[in-house]
Amino acid sequence: MMKKVSFIFSLLFLLSVNIISAQSADAAIKMAKEKYDIGKVSPGDAVTFDMEFVNQTKKPVVVKTVQAGCGCTVPEKPAEPILPGKTGKVKVSYKPSALGPVNRDVEIYLAGYTEPKIVYFTGEVVAKK
Repeated sequence: MMKKVSFIFSLLFLLSVNIISAQSADAAIKMAKEKYDIGKVSPGDAVTFDMEFVNQTKKPVVVKTVQAGCGCTVPEKPAEPILPGKTGKVKVSYKPSALGPVNRDVEIYLAGYTEPKIVYFTGEVVAKK
């Protein structure tokens, strides 16, 4: 019986350590917007915009990588670390190929954080006039 109780406590301890170490980038950066609206665009026309954020920590933040959910979206990470209290930008280029609503996301991965910050953009792809 004592071995079972000891095993359960050990298991709970390990789970709590994993939960604590799974830090989200949400704790480190504050986005200027959580969702960006690119408006109406035409197929083949590229739209470029910046997703701005502020480093809310007391240490420089390094953007390890940025990823998009589709090949029509190309995010570009900042080249330098973002100092505490300063603004950083992820440049996003979107080139649609099909008509219809746009609902895309960009994942921002920071060094030292296991969970990315996910930022969304919306719009509509319409035929050229």
